[in-house]
Amino acid sequence: MPSPPTCRHADLVEQIAAQRAAIVRFEAALWDGGFNENLLASYQSAWRRLEALIERQGNDPRHHFVIAIPVADSPIHLKDCLESLLQLCRAYGYGGQMGGQPNGRWRKVSVLLADDSSEAESIARNRAIAREFDAAGLSTQYFGLEEQLALMGRLAAVDLAGIVGHHPRDAFGHKGQAMMRNIAYLKLAEMRSTLPDQRLLFYTIDADQEFKVNVDKPVATPEGGREVTNAVCAVNFLYHLDAIFSRTDVQVLTGKVVGDPPVSPAVMAGNFLEDVIGFLYEMAAVEPGQAYRQPGVAATGDAAYHDMADLFGFKQAAEVYRYRCPIQGEPDNAACFVEFSTRLNRFFHGEHPTRVTWYEHADVMQSVQPARTVYTGNYVFRPEALGWFIPYALLRLRMSGPTMGRLLQAEIGPRFVSANVPMLHKRTLETTGQSEFRPGVVDRSASPLIDLCGEFERQFHGDVMLFAMQRLTALGYPGEALAEAVVDETLSAMQSEMREKYRVKQEAILHRHDLLKSLLNDPANWWNRMPELAGARANFQSFADNIEHNFGVASSCHARIADPARRNDWKARQRAAILGLSANRQVWARALFQIDRAALETGKKSKQTRP
Repeated sequence: MPSPPTCRHADLVEQIAAQRAAIVRFEAALWDGGFNENLLASYQSAWRRLEALIERQGNDPRHHFVIAIPVADSPIHLKDCLESLLQLCRAYGYGGQMGGQPNGRWRKVSVLLADDSSEAESIARNRAIAREFDAAGLSTQYFGLEEQLALMGRLAAVDLAGIVGHHPRDAFGHKGQAMMRNIAYLKLAEMRSTLPDQRLLFYTIDADQEFKVNVDKPVATPEGGREVTNAVCAVNFLYHLDAIFSRTDVQVLTGKVVGDPPVSPAVMAGNFLEDVIGFLYEMAAVEPGQAYRQPGVAATGDAAYHDMADLFGFKQAAEVYRYRCPIQGEPDNAACFVEFSTRLNRFFHGEHPTRVTWYEHADVMQSVQPARTVYTGNYVFRPEALGWFIPYALLRLRMSGPTMGRLLQAEIGPRFVSANVPMLHKRTLETTGQSEFRPGVVDRSASPLIDLCGEFERQFHGDVMLFAMQRLTALGYPGEALAEAVVDETLSAMQSEMREKYRVKQEAILHRHDLLKSLLNDPANWWNRMPELAGARANFQSFADNIEHNFGVASSCHARIADPARRNDWKARQRAAILGLSANRQVWARALFQIDRAALETGKKSKQTRP
């Protein structure tokens, strides 16, 4: 008598459909007219109700996410990142838990923690963090230096040096995000072989990101003032990503970031300088004791933080962006002058105090569109796409994701997409105003200056590589082999063009820097007549000094990209990397084949030893 079970199953299917429809209505209400925080708990509860119904079906074919997180000497960021993932699981319940216990294992979420640290203390803390979240229900595998070396040992017959580099065994940390990711992808290939019954998706993120979004939502305070609701767990990332990969033939999907920008201060100094000058002009026109005029609630435009947004097809922001003072209540101008001053040098660690990117809600499925840029700290791919390692990793350039994206765009076209699943990016620690670890940025306590030259140079040549790649893919690369002379000419042309763009930006910064100093030191301005603001004035002066050090006439950063010998060395290495991609892909394919073969042999031996 199969009828009763069939009816019960049909009833359950109807309940699931009804619950999904209810969630659509909840979501519309949650974002109606902006973010309505009072509905968030009910919205999350509706998703958990859906998960309970799916679990009652007894068969859940949705994807299992393996979340790969490279980390280098950043345990505080790492813990915040994993805490946000655990919060996401608990809030929305994707895949459910084993045993129904509060710390039961999440069935469809696991973590690969790829540690690229070099400090013993950081390594110990990262191990402890992995154990902590594993005990809390997130299956977390620590993939440290010893484990990485063991993996490379298993693949010793394959020469992977052109993809993951060659590093001394006793100094295997700080390989850089691209090489670390490539080694992690080899580990993911091993994991794939051990989970043949799972529908897997690999999700690679950065440790300084969280599974949250930021919303610019003023709310009343008991004192009648205002505060800003910021980071919220308001997007069901895993459910939406599973739906996209289940309903389409997408191979690679990238999200973006909200919060702090994904680019270097090297290409943001011009517009931030404009905003600081605008702030001082505004302060000079008001009284210190008057209430500070907060900016209105408005989303930041695409790439508004970038001095050369036009290169990426975005309209260059013409207006000055005003600072949103986070002091609660109704702070006066003097208080916000002091508060803003404490934020200025955070800029050199990657924060942009005036051009924060805010989350803009849009239906995730409807937001899917062809992509051209990979955000390496927020992208998802099928196991079949493991063949796409991070190219040119040994160069350690910035813009490696956009460069990789141009290759994906050329080769898989519409199966490479973006969607509205941005993660919250937090470059600095609130306690220090600095990033935990940032290669190419030197901030010594014994010196008042923050030096960007290492990062600046990698940004410049990363820009050269990216826009050279656009031209080379238009010529058929990488599908067609290009002559060395063509690659060389393209790189030379892009070096010249980017040098001119950087020169023009430097000229503009020099002029605006002079205006900044004039405004700052004008004795008629009230901040120069208030002894209690000496510390704030010193902060503004330090910011001006750091702008001059990194972008001024005597800038060592600009000297590096002007040096013909350095430029020729970079060009030679870039040319070799571009021409060597095809050979490296063949090597990578052999490594993946060896991993699969080893897994197959292990499986055969396991069957033979069974009673």
